[in-house]
Amino acid sequence: MKQKLTLFFSFIVLAGSVAIAQKENKSSCRRLLGVHLNAMDVNTPKGWKDNSIPKTLNGLREQDLGFSLSYWKLIDTRVDFSAKATMMFHNYSAVDRGVYSTKFNQLGLELEPTVNVKAFEDNYNYNAFITAGLGLGSYSNKFGMYAPVGLGLQANLGNSTYIMLQSQYRFTLMKDVLKDNLFYSVGFIGKMGDDEQKPAKLPPPPPVVDRDGDGVLDKDDKCPEVAGKPELNGCPDKDNDGVADGDDKCPSVAGSAKYKGCPIPDTDGDGINDELDKCPKEKGTAKYNGCPIPDNDKDGVNDEMDKCPDVAGPASNQGCPVIKKEIIEKVSYEAKNIFFETNSAQLAESSKKALDGVFEILKSDRTLNLTIEGHSDNTGNAENNKTLSQLRADAVRDYFISKGILATRLKSTGYGSEKPIADNSTEEGRAKNRRTELIVNNH
Repeated sequence: MKQKLTLFFSFIVLAGSVAIAQKENKSSCRRLLGVHLNAMDVNTPKGWKDNSIPKTLNGLREQDLGFSLSYWKLIDTRVDFSAKATMMFHNYSAVDRGVYSTKFNQLGLELEPTVNVKAFEDNYNYNAFITAGLGLGSYSNKFGMYAPVGLGLQANLGNSTYIMLQSQYRFTLMKDVLKDNLFYSVGFIGKMGDDEQKPAKLPPPPPVVDRDGDGVLDKDDKCPEVAGKPELNGCPDKDNDGVADGDDKCPSVAGSAKYKGCPIPDTDGDGINDELDKCPKEKGTAKYNGCPIPDNDKDGVNDEMDKCPDVAGPASNQGCPVIKKEIIEKVSYEAKNIFFETNSAQLAESSKKALDGVFEILKSDRTLNLTIEGHSDNTGNAENNKTLSQLRADAVRDYFISKGILATRLKSTGYGSEKPIADNSTEEGRAKNRRTELIVNNH
């Protein structure tokens, strides 16, 4: 029964919002009388206020019954005034006042004037309305007042006759006499007295063939008062996209019927419409079909900026892994043990141990590259010194290539005396400046 009541009053709200729109001839009746069967639920509001009580609607068997007579007066096309006289049978003493009584069906007499605002005019078959007012009554010899608010549904049976369904929440204004309650009613109302005199019908105006002059006859024109296009059944199309303005969600911007007259959307705002965008919810570039520049190694450095796109590394190292300090120091140490024959690019035999140590590092980590720099002191011809330093750097490079290291991982440059690290005016300083530097990197 609880489920049925819930479904019943949900139907009232739903039907009012839809309002089936077939119209009948508009009645001019302004005064109606009605009779109603009522049910009152005091316990459900208590449950809403008290967490210890289940919050469910009471069934009909748990509610108290009564009946009403009502008077209805139409005061505007969508506004009614109504007055309802009600008789209810309920234990007001025990339930509402907490006073024990052996009389379980005590009499309550009420007079309730309300104003009812409807969603549509009375000539609709179904019409929802909201109601509010002020009620007063005598409840087992105690005077009380309450404020009713609620919803209703009016079903038009024709000839100013209606079935009326109502659901109210009644706020008591005198809590020592009456408690808040839910009040439901179903009733039948009809006209009283003669209909108001109807004005004489005027002859219909002569038919207009094409009022908007767009070449589409009114009988075929879906927009008979606005000039339009024949291919759109006489309706206008301001943006000329083939979608009539009435159906066009973007009437000022040309679009397509697929998107209801709007342009193809670009959800992520990257300038690539969603139909071409492989990543429509994430900004990207045309080069990657609307997707962001990829980051293959997921290190936060995109592949176009990442010098090591397949190995994760920080942005500070251009996306490449940070080379361990001990490797850098090991390579730098071995570079100090690279020697050449005097005035020659021929590697001294004693250099090969140091070079082999660097080779093992390059062999074990294929992400590492090596820059080889040849330097000299300022003794002799500067151009000759630079040439010799280049040849010596090349000799080191060629040694690594002969051991199997790819040439693309090696770079050799001779600087001659351009980058001294000590004073060339002393023998000790000149000895320091005659050197080979090995710089390991991975980008």
